[in-house]
Amino acid sequence: MRLHSLSSDSPISSPISSPVSSPNSNPKSPVSNLIDLTLLLSDELLLRVLSKLPDSQRNSNFLVCKRWLHLQGRLVRSLRVTDFDFLLSGRLFFRFPKLNHVDLVSGCWVSSRNSSILLSHGVLSMHIDPWFLPSLNVGEKAVLENELIDRGLKGLASGCPDLRKLGLVGGSELGLLNVAKECELLQELELHKCSDSMLQGIAAFKNLQILKLVGNIDGFYSSVVTDIGLTILARGCQRLVKLELSGCEGSFDGIKAIGQCCQMLEELMLCDHRMDDGWLAGLPYCENLKTLKIMSCKRIDANPGPDEYLSSCPALESLHLQNSQLRDKASVRALFMTCGAAREILIRDCWGLDDDMFSFANNCWRVKLLLLEGCSLLTTEGLESVVLQWKELQSLEVVSCKNIEDSCISPALSEVFSVLKNLKWRPDTKSLLSSSLVGTCMGKKGGRFF
Repeated sequence: MRLHSLSSDSPISSPISSPVSSPNSNPKSPVSNLIDLTLLLSDELLLRVLSKLPDSQRNSNFLVCKRWLHLQGRLVRSLRVTDFDFLLSGRLFFRFPKLNHVDLVSGCWVSSRNSSILLSHGVLSMHIDPWFLPSLNVGEKAVLENELIDRGLKGLASGCPDLRKLGLVGGSELGLLNVAKECELLQELELHKCSDSMLQGIAAFKNLQILKLVGNIDGFYSSVVTDIGLTILARGCQRLVKLELSGCEGSFDGIKAIGQCCQMLEELMLCDHRMDDGWLAGLPYCENLKTLKIMSCKRIDANPGPDEYLSSCPALESLHLQNSQLRDKASVRALFMTCGAAREILIRDCWGLDDDMFSFANNCWRVKLLLLEGCSLLTTEGLESVVLQWKELQSLEVVSCKNIEDSCISPALSEVFSVLKNLKWRPDTKSLLSSSLVGTCMGKKGGRFF
């Protein structure tokens, strides 16, 4: 379709009033006489129409005309930037003036688009040149300079004052302070390659509620977050609701400071932590903590200290353990003691969880939901010794636990199955219990059976 603009001094022509072409002349296509009727609509009204279209059709709207390109850009609220020059040039704010979520994680690297080498580590993915590969910490050399990132953050702060969510790699305290000054509504921040000095800038975000800090990634880059940074963070961001610490150091003092200052904190995630011994004793200071997640950790707490220093988190509801080492009895025992009030326990693909380790879960006597997945050392006897003690258990899911066998299920454990609201029993591909329960009421009391 060819679009024409309306002219104020010429009337709208109709097919009836158009001159009749001679038979020998080449008639113009009817499409060429069409008028862009959307020019009769105001920008506000056309924006309302465009906003009603499904997401699958919005990308094609950019190609209609320059007006639609500008208007459709005003509807975009979230953007992932892969080219940092797009931010530095100011084109980002011209094309998308109403952004409230900007992800710069993929754009903060010295990346070569022509390179066929793709380096990926978790959420990080970039194309790099071959001469970066021999480096031990390749991310240290591949990340953009702090001065360049700070300049981009300064422009972002002035161009997107309504920013609510931001993700970036590197930078300095100065760049974060510029964002905190201009973007007072920022609520969610993801910061990679973080250090104690940068946390002084993060502490300026008074309305921050969700924070993800990535300090050290083995073989990629090395940054240090210690108790000093955690204390600065706790005193500045007292409205935190969700905190994720990945590759961060710290100890009892840092966790205690977070619990005492961030009294609204409900979820804490530790991923590949480098915490000093004794940090578990700081968790009870998080009085409103509801969810604790421990992911990809080589150890929990090698020396948690005597029992008199360990107490239960009063409001804790859910404990998540995934891809972590559970081989040390002292740390596993201390963990379940600290999470004694938990009502949900979810354990996925954790190494070392045998019958002895799982027996410490008896400290969590209020459990209503248990999920076990990929726990290959745990046996049916070990599961039964704990489950029979949980009088409030309502939901049980056992998936890919090869040493839990149908033939070892006792009458007492079968009776527990019969009163569960939800039961998912697939310890291995040879399990016959699921098919044998079809048509019975076992595992269906007030719920579903999978």
